[in-house]
Amino acid sequence: MAKDSTGRTGEPPVLKPWPKRPARLAQAVTETLTDSIVSGAIPPGSILPVEPELCETFGVSRITVREAVKSLEAKGLVLARQGYGTTVTPPEEWNLLDPVVLAATVQHDDQLVVLDQLVDIRSTLEAQMTAQAAELATDEDLRDIERLLVRLDEETAVPARFIETDVAFHDRIMQASHNRLGRSIIRILHAQARTTFLYNGTPDATACERANVEHRAVAERLLARDSEGAARAMAAHITTAWNRRRVPNVGSPAS
Repeated sequence: MAKDSTGRTGEPPVLKPWPKRPARLAQAVTETLTDSIVSGAIPPGSILPVEPELCETFGVSRITVREAVKSLEAKGLVLARQGYGTTVTPPEEWNLLDPVVLAATVQHDDQLVVLDQLVDIRSTLEAQMTAQAAELATDEDLRDIERLLVRLDEETAVPARFIETDVAFHDRIMQASHNRLGRSIIRILHAQARTTFLYNGTPDATACERANVEHRAVAERLLARDSEGAARAMAAHITTAWNRRRVPNVGSPAS
């Protein structure tokens, strides 16, 4: 039986034409190939389909395909070698801070392995930044945080609005820490995590009320300029909130 370009036999094609032609072709090719690689449809060690085949599949030019492959290389997903083709790299080589790679990884994280790790990282970094905010926040910073806390109190009965203000509350604390790098890392991680139901869950008014009790504990420690207490309160909140949302019987609980 003939082998396909990934070295497998008797299987339907992994890559299929788009139902509608996207506006940004190279980006769309990159995202489609990224999803196929991260999902395991094109596994590590496989050779990507050759350039003419990719052109035909996606209905794009060679220039577009080359641009997409270069982007995959920059993300650590493939290694292109002249005479050997373009090989999919092991997951350990993938750049998970790249938004496209992270988004695909989160979407296919059925066992919540990456989401558990993401929450651990978020808890550690955000707790550190909350401690910094307790020391460095201006009076205006603290007033803004208090105003957001009041809004959260008002929105607990409307989870969709509460979630958006919740994000703003956390971000305002990070902003007050003046830790630009830490804030950027958290924003990248959290933005992609929030695109999946596995991370968001289905919060109701009761869950929002519980979260806001924890928010208030963080705010109280910030206003008291208690850096250690603020850090502990934030770490506890992030971990506890994740355990409330986390799908039961999948993987192992975050700690």
